[in-house]
Amino acid sequence: MSIEIKAPTFPESVADGTIATWHKKPGEAVKRDELIVDIETDKVVLEVVAPADGSIAEILKGEGDTVLIAAPVAAIEAVGERVEKRVPMTRLRKRIAERLLEASNTTAMLTTFNEVNMKPIMDLRAKYQAQFEKAHGGTRLGFMSFFVKAATEALRRFPQVNASIDNNDIVYHGYQDIGVAVSTDKGLVVPVLRNTENMSLAGIENTIRDFGLRGRDGKLGIEEMTGGTFTITNGGTFGSLLSTPILNLPQSAILGMHKIQERPMAVNGKVEILPMMYLALSYDHRLLDGKDAVQFLVAIKDLLEDPARILLEI
Repeated sequence: MSIEIKAPTFPESVADGTIATWHKKPGEAVKRDELIVDIETDKVVLEVVAPADGSIAEILKGEGDTVLIAAPVAAIEAVGERVEKRVPMTRLRKRIAERLLEASNTTAMLTTFNEVNMKPIMDLRAKYQAQFEKAHGGTRLGFMSFFVKAATEALRRFPQVNASIDNNDIVYHGYQDIGVAVSTDKGLVVPVLRNTENMSLAGIENTIRDFGLRGRDGKLGIEEMTGGTFTITNGGTFGSLLSTPILNLPQSAILGMHKIQERPMAVNGKVEILPMMYLALSYDHRLLDGKDAVQFLVAIKDLLEDPARILLEI
């Protein structure tokens, strides 16, 4: 960031001065308080020094030029400048902040953790990816569709996780509408997959991809981001190994996915290197007991580690 160098205040009754001598050339480095230029007036020669470390970016007035009080004479690409920038918070960012603060202040939020061996799903994808793409018009088989289907089945088994609090009532939803957090330049948005119990893996992947593209272009409608009975967020996309996601009100739980990382694991008394992912479930303790939350997360883990059970619904 450049800093303007201006002519100093001249002695009383002196209106202007003349650039006498430049002691630095464009591109030359300067130190704070180092002499840069002499300005001559009718009464005195004034020395102008550098206000900060840097280099001469531009000389605006040459030797012999006349300058007025406070007129710019040069500019310094300051080094070590402590720059600050203030911009208004966008309406979306402000609303996100309000919602997150509301969730923190009005719920008894708690997080439980587990881990899942991703090898079975990774092997399944490797084996059937090409056939899946061919059968579904180029749609790639990702991880999120497995998580959505596993969460859907777990929500059916634990309807209290799919419920929400409305004043003094508990509302049990007879359907699974799962929000999928999508990161955009303007902030995090959560479009909702409706009736995931009726969606195929390909349908889920296509819808999520569409959400992502339209989210980046700011084309998601408000009706697509309202409602929802449960939310999944994937911090692993950005490298997060573990986090505590915040509830998406009025929902009672949110599942956090994370980075897949190879770790040594004990399997049948032997050490194996497996691709593991930490799972986090944040939940509203007003509605869910610890037992419900832990069993729900374990159900998701079991379904993901044996993905055939997702298709067979067992």
